[in-house]
Amino acid sequence: MSEAVLQCIKTRRVVREMTDEPVTREQIEAILEAARWAPSGGNLRPNRYIVIEDAETRRLVRLVSPGMFQEAPVLILICTNMDVVAEQQVPPSDRALLIDVGTAAQTMMLAAHALGLASGPVTSYSKEAIKVILNLPAGYSPEMIICVGRRAPDARPGMRAFKRITWRDLTHWERFT
Repeated sequence: MSEAVLQCIKTRRVVREMTDEPVTREQIEAILEAARWAPSGGNLRPNRYIVIEDAETRRLVRLVSPGMFQEAPVLILICTNMDVVAEQQVPPSDRALLIDVGTAAQTMMLAAHALGLASGPVTSYSKEAIKVILNLPAGYSPEMIICVGRRAPDARPGMRAFKRITWRDLTHWERFT
């Protein structure tokens, strides 16, 4: 693994305070291109993305998203296209679908960080309200919002301070000991 990749992984953080400085279309497209390369169970590719830049739409989304602390200039909603899931005869409860959302989210947040942008995931929102606000097709299930912007200069560190851990603290070899 290159040092640049490892540094990107090590330094990416969830940012909850962002400026209103715009994100360029090229940056958004680069983030979406990265998401396209995220792993997908069975190469099913059920994820679909809704990019929200309009200030009024972002305001409405925030109203139904108690977990959204960011006032980001760009929101990217990750949806699962349940029509694709049904066509491929995958059970809607298959955990691979949520893993696909997670890998896409992490890939997008790493891409944003590599572009010098801040990001943060949001999963606390009313799915039904989001469907109405964004006029989502019936088969689209809104799974996660990624807020993208620029870190506010006076942004506080993360929500909680944790003690530093190493991979050794998290790992067992062969059997649980």
